[in-house]
Amino acid sequence: MIIVLTGIDGSGKSTAAEALVSAVRREGGRAVLLNNHAGRRSMSVLGARLGIRLQDRLADAIETTFRVWNVLTNHLRARFYCGLVVMDRHLYCQLALRATKGLSRGCFLPWLLKALPAPDAVVHLEIDPVEAHQRIIARGTDAETLEDLIAFDDGYRQLPEYGSFVKVDASLPARELAQSLARVLDQVPARKG
Repeated sequence: MIIVLTGIDGSGKSTAAEALVSAVRREGGRAVLLNNHAGRRSMSVLGARLGIRLQDRLADAIETTFRVWNVLTNHLRARFYCGLVVMDRHLYCQLALRATKGLSRGCFLPWLLKALPAPDAVVHLEIDPVEAHQRIIARGTDAETLEDLIAFDDGYRQLPEYGSFVKVDASLPARELAQSLARVLDQVPARKG
């Protein structure tokens, strides 16, 4: 089973993914966490230190390259894994970022989404951008503004795929969020074959 987690920065994707994998393992199941990062945080921190801001198209090209590499590598790993595969981020995230920046979806990423095995569920962690921004400020490692998060939230909602995402309230305390994710797993039909 492949579960993909999406959501704006500060929604708790990584924390939720780790909690879900740990919960499955505690129950005696097999689960692995695979990260599909694009290097955006590293690029923005480095850019801030150097006083450089990449043009949107160049930043997208770099992020897309890293994200596609990670997604392809992780789908290959998932193919040979017997158990739950939780992917933290995916190509949907890059498409939402493109919408945020006013860039087109292009042809390659939508084609690749169709060519890759479809996840059993794409779980979108929904959170008010104001709360997500407060979380980001508290952890002190990101540079996203509230305006960035509002635009990113809108970018997700513009995706044609958004309607098929399973929405989970990410403002819940960690334990309740983990229970919500477990309920999602219980509702996903088992793969045949």
